[in-house]
Amino acid sequence: MKGLSQRGNQLAFGSFGIKTLENCWLTGRQIEAARQAVSRYMKREGKIWIRIFPDKPYTKKPAEVRMGKGKGNPEGFVCPVTPGRILIEAEGVSLEIAKEALRLGAQKLPVTTKFVVRRDYVE
Repeated sequence: MKGLSQRGNQLAFGSFGIKTLENCWLTGRQIEAARQAVSRYMKREGKIWIRIFPDKPYTKKPAEVRMGKGKGNPEGFVCPVTPGRILIEAEGVSLEIAKEALRLGAQKLPVTTKFVVRRDYVE
């Protein structure tokens, strides 16, 4: 994967978000772990938007199988992300709470992220 994110690179719903700075395949489990961390810290106040969805299947051959004999079986689903893609957005909480909640969620992800705030946000 190369290049920057062409879509989903602006805040669309909330005032705060996390943006990726790397290429990566995110699995559904990683996205769910980040969502749980964010919603736990926010104590179910405010609103959270998950802007990505794992809809790309990936395959894997079983262990100790010789080369050839076709493609492996579908193993799971991933979401390919490129730099600039907004992953999670939040709204309805203070700047400090949103910053810490999204930091905790970003720790669950295998990419480096950046906290972003809407341009017209006022406290």
